[in-house]
Amino acid sequence: MTHIEEALAELQRVLEPHADTRDWSAPAGPPEQRMEWSCWETAAHIAHDLTAYAGQLAAEPDDCYLPFDLVVRPGTPPREVLRVIRAAGGMLTSALATAGPDVRAFHWGPCDPTGFEAMGVAETMLHTYDITQGLGMPWTPPARSATYVLERLFPEAPEASEAPGALADGPTEVLLWSTGRGELPGHKRLTSWVWQAAREG
Repeated sequence: MTHIEEALAELQRVLEPHADTRDWSAPAGPPEQRMEWSCWETAAHIAHDLTAYAGQLAAEPDDCYLPFDLVVRPGTPPREVLRVIRAAGGMLTSALATAGPDVRAFHWGPCDPTGFEAMGVAETMLHTYDITQGLGMPWTPPARSATYVLERLFPEAPEASEAPGALADGPTEVLLWSTGRGELPGHKRLTSWVWQAAREG
């Protein structure tokens, strides 16, 4: 499995059993840091971004995002939104499989396939975290996915071992901190952040 396939499988494993039993109109995010989006809207956003990344890789625009957006129809049941995510993830997976290493497409600069895959993993795992928090479910991104995202998108993030009293799942803790979603011992909580997907050359 590729990294994006692992992330998509984990999303379905975690969220599908609760598609019909939880209130997806609840705001996403932990109680102390609720998002403006509902859990439903956050899931639709995942599908939107995965589709956008697939389009960028396929068309290779060098100065903008393609002028289209995926829209999930209001009122679509959560289970069907998860199917849309599966479809969007499949499109990104296919685009990654056919894109050579020299392909570059716009994401605030020239971004290679590894950047788009890492962003796909990040969007999938981080927003799955937001949704599970909003639905009241204990879950955090797997350490393997967190490590992959940190190495590609957050090269200046502290090493997991640098955090005093670092947890066994240190990469996950560092990723949540790097995206303003958690505390990290020895570091101030972030209120703004960016990832580094564009890569020259």
